[in-house]
Amino acid sequence: MVRPRDLLEHERDLWHRGIVHVAGVDEVGRGPLAGPVFAAAVIWPPRCVCPEVDDSKKLTHAQRMAAAIKIRSLAIAIGHGEASVEEIDGRNILRASLLAMQRAVAALQVPAQHVLVDGPHLPMLSVAATAIVHGDSRSQSIAAASIIAKLARDALMDELALQYPEYGFEHHHGYPTPEHLAALEAHGPCAIHRRSFKPVRRLIQIYG
Repeated sequence: MVRPRDLLEHERDLWHRGIVHVAGVDEVGRGPLAGPVFAAAVIWPPRCVCPEVDDSKKLTHAQRMAAAIKIRSLAIAIGHGEASVEEIDGRNILRASLLAMQRAVAALQVPAQHVLVDGPHLPMLSVAATAIVHGDSRSQSIAAASIIAKLARDALMDELALQYPEYGFEHHHGYPTPEHLAALEAHGPCAIHRRSFKPVRRLIQIYG
């Protein structure tokens, strides 16, 4: 695991230049066949190290929950954003993901002075931004955002599982697992499936 101090390299450079409100932003849910894409933005306090925070994909659910408690208690500001299934199908998943990140940054209670973005692409923002490939494992702010976004999207998919119980969304959260693909074959797509994704599009031709 990357040591906590290494996760602050990008933030520290900006803080030293007098840029205090540095936001990390990340999205989750690009790969699933169902549900919206979520994003979160987190402004991390200068020089604050939080060992519990790491790339959400490396953490268990219990570890993410514990980290989220720390993040919410320490963060200067947290913003949430999402793009709907209709926006994903209408714009494509990359553009929808960038839109969700743009909305998360705009939702920050304290305006960001600089934004660190996970991945090679930048959303449209009114402030300076830096794209960091694998940023969720290289920046504490982005890692914090990845945790908040992951928990928020998982919670929504758990709620949707009650509305569409035949698909098992509480287990796979919309990702194309064998269980999900089998349910799709048996029941066809539901209202929250992404029509533009190939496995769903193929079944629409069958089920109409």
